[in-house]
Amino acid sequence: MVVGSFSLDLNARVPRMPRVGETLLGTSFQMVPGGKGNNQAVAAARAGVPAACVGCLGQDDFGARVLEFATSQGLDVSHLSSHAGAATGVAQITVDDLGQNAIVVVPGANWELTPALVRAAAPLIRDARVLLTQLEVPLDAVQEAVQLARGAGVRTVLNPAPARPLPDTLLAQVDVCAPNEHEAGQLTGVSVESPSSALRAAEVLVGRGCRSVVVTLGARGAVYLDSSRRLMIPPLPVRVVDTVAAGDAFCGTLAASLARGEDVEAALLRASAAGALATTRIGATSSLPTEAEVDSLLSANPRAAVEKL
Repeated sequence: MVVGSFSLDLNARVPRMPRVGETLLGTSFQMVPGGKGNNQAVAAARAGVPAACVGCLGQDDFGARVLEFATSQGLDVSHLSSHAGAATGVAQITVDDLGQNAIVVVPGANWELTPALVRAAAPLIRDARVLLTQLEVPLDAVQEAVQLARGAGVRTVLNPAPARPLPDTLLAQVDVCAPNEHEAGQLTGVSVESPSSALRAAEVLVGRGCRSVVVTLGARGAVYLDSSRRLMIPPLPVRVVDTVAAGDAFCGTLAASLARGEDVEAALLRASAAGALATTRIGATSSLPTEAEVDSLLSANPRAAVEKL
């Protein structure tokens, strides 16, 4: 079950990032469905686990595109609401030839997601094995979703992106908190520059109530912490083209693997492989790998394994 944002991505490719005030000629442009909720739901579906979604779209052409795509991916869109008074959210994404990106998100209709709309989907949330949510929608909607899930014994995964101040009452209901290094730093005040500092940030979040924390570190892999384990999840070697949606691939695949009943270490390794594969293709949803592609990458790297720290 995914509660989150559904938007249209406006992707521009450039040789390098423009300087402030500079006009730069791009080399390509695409419009594709995006938003963290959309991307993570699609990632979970491609990992082989059916995904239902709760979110908001505008009654416009962009919203129609996103809805058509979500339906084509096999997502349950029965609680993807349409709002006449707000435009569908957009993300302006610029990617340079090194694969680095800069993103401006305009939430639009995503900001219309209310606790009442989340409660309307309560039967789906309570029947789920895992709830996955992010922070591109109002915080009170996120809190409602997590509270409903925890009350029903559903495992909760929070991708705190984009980072913002979070109450301990929310973190205390999170089974897996999955920030990247920048978000972990913003949430904790710890400068995350290495696996050891990522673990220090994870300790802060566990101290505030999270049952476990995984901090993704890009090309350096990820670290995981819970009450009894400290783990290093290795990066898998790939040729990086575009890092957009790598984190969404990681989170969606992690949630799907946990929903299938895989143990944490196996789920983390599959998530790492999915995140790596997402960097090998341009775009967000276009880069999200299938279950077979993840299997293939892991088979090609048989020595890749989660290490205890």
